[in-house]
Amino acid sequence: MTPNLETLAKLYLEGESAEISEQTKQKFCNWMMGEFQQLPFAVQASNDMEYDTATDMFDDITQNHLWVSLENYGSDIYPSIFCGFALQAVHDYDRYKTNTDFSLEGEIAAYRRLAKRSPSLEIQKILYSELVLKSAAHLYLDRKPEPKVVFP
Repeated sequence: MTPNLETLAKLYLEGESAEISEQTKQKFCNWMMGEFQQLPFAVQASNDMEYDTATDMFDDITQNHLWVSLENYGSDIYPSIFCGFALQAVHDYDRYKTNTDFSLEGEIAAYRRLAKRSPSLEIQKILYSELVLKSAAHLYLDRKPEPKVVFP
């Protein structure tokens, strides 16, 4: 049985911030940079550009371009803001490859695709918090939650 939106959102919202070693943070960022470098299109940063629908994003990707908001991933787990930016771009490409939208089901499907490539369970847990739990909280609140990483 798949947990519902409210359950996942509360795991994020009520959860304590996880302790993540500097070594794990760097390993995560290094892996994410490798994933980012494999993207087959140009990625452009924006302070205010966000896609309203997955279809709009897919249209850009098919034209070899993707906008990524710098606001979405500013968590203190990243050694640099670019690591969060890379995560968003890679996640959006996984969403494109799984042909899923911004719903909870879409976030889970795209997470699963990326988690399969993850080099460790600890990094899978970070991805789960960032891509599934944080997204559930965003959908539940109808606004972005405070950034953190939780390991429920």
